[in-house]
Amino acid sequence: MESSEREPRVRLLTKSGCHLCAAARETVESVTRKHGVEWDEVLIDQDPELLRQFGEEVPVLLVDGLQRDFWVIDPLRLEKLIGA
Repeated sequence: MESSEREPRVRLLTKSGCHLCAAARETVESVTRKHGVEWDEVLIDQDPELLRQFGEEVPVLLVDGLQRDFWVIDPLRLEKLIGA
């Protein structure tokens, strides 16, 4: 992933030790690599506000700053969301 001034188009919020997060990471990595879209991952473990907001829903998929999916990330839905 290239560093950039702006937030990546796709962001995955995760927690340590989360088995759903591992599966979501693989899905996001695969889809974004296929379509050349930048993404990043944010561990929410040490951020009280993110834990409060998203702690029961991780993994959470954000696209262009909006929550678009959680728990299980559907690769076909992600492709549609990024305009692929």
